[in-house]
Amino acid sequence: MNRYSLLIPLTVAATVVGLSTPARAEDLVHLQQLMNTRECSGCDLFNAGLVNSNLSGVDLSGADLRDANLNRANLRGANLQGANLRGAVLSYADLTDTDLRGADLTGADLREAYFTNSNMTGAILTNAFLVGAVNLPESVITADMLYSWGLTETQRGNYSGSIDYYNRALAIDPTYTNAILARGISRYRLADMEGALTDAATAEQMYVTENNVAGQESALQLSTMVALYEQASEREYDAGQPNFLNFVSSLSTMVLRFLLR
Repeated sequence: MNRYSLLIPLTVAATVVGLSTPARAEDLVHLQQLMNTRECSGCDLFNAGLVNSNLSGVDLSGADLRDANLNRANLRGANLQGANLRGAVLSYADLTDTDLRGADLTGADLREAYFTNSNMTGAILTNAFLVGAVNLPESVITADMLYSWGLTETQRGNYSGSIDYYNRALAIDPTYTNAILARGISRYRLADMEGALTDAATAEQMYVTENNVAGQESALQLSTMVALYEQASEREYDAGQPNFLNFVSSLSTMVLRFLLR
């Protein structure tokens, strides 16, 4: 059976909807309407379970899809204009050529979703999870999003990937001091001591201007980490010894804790 099949018997529709309380009759009617006609503008599909569903080209404009599970759904070319998708799960969904104009995606899970040629004009993405989203329109990407994704990659140990996100955040907002400091941490982890020290010094001066004492202290900690590493190298001290690594790791953790506040 095609994994995107929508040919779900009405007798199991209540299970598909997946409500924690008994489904209202109108919910089942709307779900059946969607399956039979592929047109369900303004439908009530709150909390619907549509995992792996083939919804390509459907009309769900203005539909209530709050908390719906659309994980890995095929929504290519679908009309979701003005749809309420607050808290919906759309991870790994195919949203290629999808109309999302004015859609409310507050708190939606959009990780690893595909957005090629999607129209997201006026879409609301407050607190949406977008890490790994593919071809997300540049018009909806903010410096805060990129910074957040960078921190996620830093925590994963993907320092090169995190630097790319920080650079993109800084291209949008060159005064994003936390992004500069975070990039310095990733550069340090990649043994780019010159780059790390430059970022630490730049961030420190910017934090002074911002009167951010905690930021200044964190930037100084990064500078200290670089200095200790370079001193160990000059003295041919084993920078891989446990005591040295533990000390530097504790400083790094403190800086990251500041950035993650």
